[in-house]
Amino acid sequence: MSAQPYVLILYYSRQGATRAMAERIAAGVESLRGIEARLRTVPPVSPTCEAVDPEIPAEGAIHADLDDLRNCAGLALGSPTRFGNMAAPLKYFIDTTSELWLGGALVDRPATAFTSTSSLHGGQETTLISMLLPLLHHGMVYAGLPYSEVELTRTQSGGTPYGASHVAGTRSDRPLDDHERQLAFAQGQRLARLALALQRAGENA
Repeated sequence: MSAQPYVLILYYSRQGATRAMAERIAAGVESLRGIEARLRTVPPVSPTCEAVDPEIPAEGAIHADLDDLRNCAGLALGSPTRFGNMAAPLKYFIDTTSELWLGGALVDRPATAFTSTSSLHGGQETTLISMLLPLLHHGMVYAGLPYSEVELTRTQSGGTPYGASHVAGTRSDRPLDDHERQLAFAQGQRLARLALALQRAGENA
C-alpha cells in the first residue's frame, strides 16, 4: 500500500459523461481526510489488431495498470452502457486481472460502480450489475447507494441503489444535474469511508 491510501476510480468514457461522474466521485472521496482519489482510464479496443493507442492519453486520466488495482484501498468502476452491459474496453481490462484474483489481492476491499446512458431507460441497472459480477469474484465488498441519500427518491434522471448513474441525452451533452452530482459525490464519500474502516479493521485483526 502507498503511504496514503487511495480509492481507484477506474472508468471508460467516450463523450465525457462518465468521466464527469468519475470526477464527482473523486471529489466525494477527497472530502474525507486520510484518503485520496486516483483517477485512471483504459484505452479503447480496436477491431484492427495493428491499431495502437498512445501510452499516455492526450487528456484526462492516464491508463490504469494492475498495480493501480492491486494497491488500492477501494475501487469505483465506471462505464457507459453498451447494450445493457459495460463497455468492451473496461471489460477487456478486467479480463486481464486473473493474477490478482489468483492471489486474492482484492479480497475484502470495498467497491462500487457507476454508469451513464443516453436514454432514461437505457440499461443503467443491468450495466451496473455487469460491473458488480467480477468484483464479487474478486472477493470485494460491494457498496451501492442507500436510500438514506434522499436524492434517490427525488431524482427524475439518474440514480439507482446499485450505484450512481447519469442520463447524458442522445447527444451525450447533458451535464450532470444537481441530484446526479450529489449522488455521485455521496457514492465517493461512502466508498472512502468504508475503505478507511476496512483498512483499519484489517490492521487490527
